[in-house]
Amino acid sequence: MISTIAVAIAAVLVGVAAGFFFGKSSSKSDVEKIEADAKATAEKKLAEATEKVNEAKSRAEKLIADAQRNAENTKKDKMLEAKEHFIQLKTKHETEVLERNKKTVEKEGQLKQLQQEITTKQAEFGKKEKEVETLKENLNKQNETLKAKREQLEKSHETFVQKLEQISALSKEDAKKELVDIMKKEADAEALTYVKSAMDEAKVKANKEAKKMIIQSIQRTASEVTIENTVSVFNLESDEQKGQIIGREGRNIRALEAATGCEFVVDDTPEAIIISGFDPIRREIARLSLQRLVTDGRIHPARIEEVVGKTTKQLNDHILEIGERTTIDLGIQGMHQELVRYVGRMRFRSSYGQNLLQHSREVANLCATMAAELGLNVKLAKRAGLLHDIGKVPDEESELTHAILGAKLCEKYGEHPAIVNAVGAHHDEMEMKFVISPIIQACDAISGARPGARREIMEGYLARIKELENLALSFDGVEKAYAIQAGRELRVIVEADRIDDKKSEELSFIISQKIEKEMTYPGQVKVTVIREKRSVSVAR
Repeated sequence: MISTIAVAIAAVLVGVAAGFFFGKSSSKSDVEKIEADAKATAEKKLAEATEKVNEAKSRAEKLIADAQRNAENTKKDKMLEAKEHFIQLKTKHETEVLERNKKTVEKEGQLKQLQQEITTKQAEFGKKEKEVETLKENLNKQNETLKAKREQLEKSHETFVQKLEQISALSKEDAKKELVDIMKKEADAEALTYVKSAMDEAKVKANKEAKKMIIQSIQRTASEVTIENTVSVFNLESDEQKGQIIGREGRNIRALEAATGCEFVVDDTPEAIIISGFDPIRREIARLSLQRLVTDGRIHPARIEEVVGKTTKQLNDHILEIGERTTIDLGIQGMHQELVRYVGRMRFRSSYGQNLLQHSREVANLCATMAAELGLNVKLAKRAGLLHDIGKVPDEESELTHAILGAKLCEKYGEHPAIVNAVGAHHDEMEMKFVISPIIQACDAISGARPGARREIMEGYLARIKELENLALSFDGVEKAYAIQAGRELRVIVEADRIDDKKSEELSFIISQKIEKEMTYPGQVKVTVIREKRSVSVAR
């Protein structure tokens, strides 16, 4: 708008200047004509500019009016929204206040009810307290009465005892001792009579007694086997290899211990490293891995992890192969794969120096022989003999004993109920329900409990021998006692003047029963009581 007015004014000025310029050289009429044209043009431009200004002004007024109208409408809408929001908040607040008041009323009602209950209980407690006081008084009176009667009874008893002592010419203690001795002798005699009658009755049952005699005879025919010791020392060609195995700042030996779970002891022992670990499988993995690393010569943490992983896989395959080869050698078929793997793990487990797999194979062969003699199922007995110690080689530690754990494993992997019972009962931890159960127990004793089959700590062995001898010497009339045959037999020499033949038989039985109750020992202990009369004269 302003630019249009400026153009009109410029046009007028141009016209005036042109008139002034041309006025000097043109005539007066031309000047007037030019001025008239310029004036007309300026008026036209001015009129157009004025019209445009008026149009712009009317548009601006219209826009302002529209803006004012929109602002009023917006203001009204916002006011309405604000009023609605306020009403909603007010309604919500009133609802919350009502709910709070309702809960408060409910709590007050509950508190009043609790107060009433407490008041009622206090009244009941007071009533019961009074009843207890009454009972207490009655009891005190009864106690006093009983005390008086007891004193009167004691006096009467003393008077009665004194009269009995006068009549019998024996004191109270002497009479009691004599009565106890008589009762003890009668009880011992009756017990021995009962035991002998039970044995006679058992002998009448020929079939069962015959089987028992066969088992006892086979127990005496066990063959010897070699004892395998667990190797925990790794020999080196030279002590220079120790530094390579230890590594810079001990990183190699730390990697070995972390990967195998065993402890490597590198001390002053020449050309040797001790491998220590409770798990024989891990100890074997550690030994084989160290052997490969030393042979290869490349010893560093990454190589150690690789070699240990490969060795573990190969040893697991080897364990399964051992189990399969064992079952094939014994003619056992259809055994679950996990049980076959457990059989293979026995190869790396020893019990008191006796290899567990070798022990189990021997028990299996003995069971088969015994079952054949008794006319039982040979395959079932051999299978039970092989699996009887399967609970000693689980993958995870268990709180159960190896017999019970072995029975659960056999049951889990579908073995015959007779095998499950034989495995669980071979240490008398389950009731024997099948005929092969005592056969497994006897064969286990044959293989493991005979002299020389297992290694025993010298201190424990000597303590057991001394305990056997002291137990026999604790009886009256025993002169000497000797434990022979590695503690499998106890010979007791008694005084002939104090112990007769009948009492020597009783003494043998009593000593054997006391050994069973008070001592822990492998196999069985034979008690032999020796009584002899010697008459000595000297010729001078």
